[in-house]
This record gives sequence, structure tokens and C-alpha cells, in this order.
Amino acid sequence: MILLRRNRILRQTPAVRAMVAETTLRPSDFIAPLFVTEGHGVKDEIASMHGYYRMSIDNTMLEVRELWALGIKCVLLFVKCDDSLKDNRGTEALNPDGLMQRTIKAIKHALPEMVVMTDVALDPFSSHGHDGIVEGHEIVNDPTVKVLAEMSVSHGLAGADFVAPSDMMDGRIRAIREALEYAGLTKTGIMSYSAKYASCFYGPFRDALDSAPGFGDKKTYQMDYANRLEAVKETLMDVEEGADIVMVKPAMAYLDIIREIKNVVEVPVSAYHVSGEYAMIKAAAKMGWLDEDKAVLESLTGIKRAGASLIATYYAKHAAMLLHG
Repeated sequence: MILLRRNRILRQTPAVRAMVAETTLRPSDFIAPLFVTEGHGVKDEIASMHGYYRMSIDNTMLEVRELWALGIKCVLLFVKCDDSLKDNRGTEALNPDGLMQRTIKAIKHALPEMVVMTDVALDPFSSHGHDGIVEGHEIVNDPTVKVLAEMSVSHGLAGADFVAPSDMMDGRIRAIREALEYAGLTKTGIMSYSAKYASCFYGPFRDALDSAPGFGDKKTYQMDYANRLEAVKETLMDVEEGADIVMVKPAMAYLDIIREIKNVVEVPVSAYHVSGEYAMIKAAAKMGWLDEDKAVLESLTGIKRAGASLIATYYAKHAAMLLHG
């Protein structure tokens, strides 16, 4: 049999496959989410996220140094607010001595090169568990945006490199950009959760921060998973309003959305490999149904292949260790 083209030639050895690989995964592609809680010496495993922890600031600092040594250049901070500090307006989110602000300062003092991103949303601080201020049973947009802008300035003043609004309120990127400018925080970037879907895959995350909605759901502000063009519209608006990086969340069930957005924007695209996606791999691996290490690298490579320059994932440390061999 005489063939003019034998495609398998480029697959025959690991060295050849590495030479012609179209997508390369690196530790610096990862954003490592971290859950911070009050106390000292605290490292509590999250029941629905086996192998992932809520940590006090001192243990968070140890983790940050390990991540940096593995080549991970960015962390995304979430804080667990005590129930006694929660209210309808997220007042604690603006506390200059709050847990988030103290964590930012600690990281930037000890390891100033580490890129620190911060979650900007009210659900961890809300007595209702929603991403915005509640009036009656409505999550009101404009009053929420005002607080989110103030929250972003507070994080910027503490030293955050990027604020990451995850709320999906209308107009919040412009409001945050203007607030940062007025505050003189011209070096503080915005990574916008531009296409955040109302997904069932967030469940373990809400366990981690005790931030499940107290009533209803989040479908009046997070996106309908049936929609594709809406994601493009939302993302283009965020770029126009000043977003430096845009995000698609979740990732694995939304690879088509990542590619759609990659094709139309000129800013970096990130994707969030969310808690439910992490938990599914963990559970299947525990049952012996798949090889965890192989599943992690294949999943993350697929997300990058779809168009994500950055990937927020609870597997960041694990994957970085695998890539180091």
C-alpha cells in the first residue's frame, strides 16, 4: 500500500508528539483559588472537595509559597465570613481590616511577585447568600454595583493586583473601573466573570464558603446555560467597560463558549474549572473508574485548547506537580 501522507508519522514517539503538540500546558497557566478563614493553624478539609481546604492566613501563606515554588504565579482569594458579620449590604466586605484585606496584605508583603486576584461579590458576606443586595425577593442591581465598586477599591488599596467581579450585575465593570481610577488605583486590573452561567456545578464551592442562597436561585443574574450568543454580548460589553481579562465559568461543559469568546476579543480569556468539575474527577478516581492524573491533565489541556490563556482550577497545585514530573 503506497500512501503519500501518513499522519501517524507525527505520533510515533513521545519526543515527536511533544515536538508537534499544538497546545502546551504550563504551571503559569493556572490560577489557584484559595479559601481563607479566621483563626491560626486552621486547615479544614472541605467535605465535598476532597483534598481541598479552608485555611487560616498563616497556613495560606505556606500554601502560597509552595505554589510559587511550583511555578504558579497567581492566586484567587475567597474568604469565609463569620455568620455574625453577615448582613444584607455586605458591610464586612468593605472593612479595611477584614479577612480579605488582611490576607492580601500578608501575601503581598511576603511574596510581592505573586499575582493576587480577589473575588468581588457579596454572597460570602450576605445574610441571604446572594451576590447582591436584596429588597423583598429581588436582587437589586444598581445599589449592589455601588457596593461592588467600593469593595474593589478596598481590595486595591490593600494591594490586590486584580479584582475579579463574579456577581453578573449589569454595568459593574464600568463602575469598578471608574472607582479604581478615581481612587488612583490605575495599576489595579479587572478580571471579569463575563460569561458566568447559572450552573449546578457550583455546589461544593458554596459548601466551602457557606454561601448557598437563602431563597430562590441565581438565575435572574447568572446566565442561562442554553444561551451562546448572550455570552458573546456580555463579554464584549465588559471589554468595552474596561475589563482586562474575561472569564467563562464553568469550563468543561462550556468549551464552545470559551472558543466563541476567544475568537471575538483581544484580551486574555480565562476559564474556571469549578468545584463540581473537580469533585467529579475526585469521586470517579476514588471509585477506580479513571486515572486521576491523566484525567486532570487531559481536562486542563482541553480547556486551554478551547482558547483559555488562564485556567482557575482547584487542581492547580496537583497539575503543576504532574507537569514537573
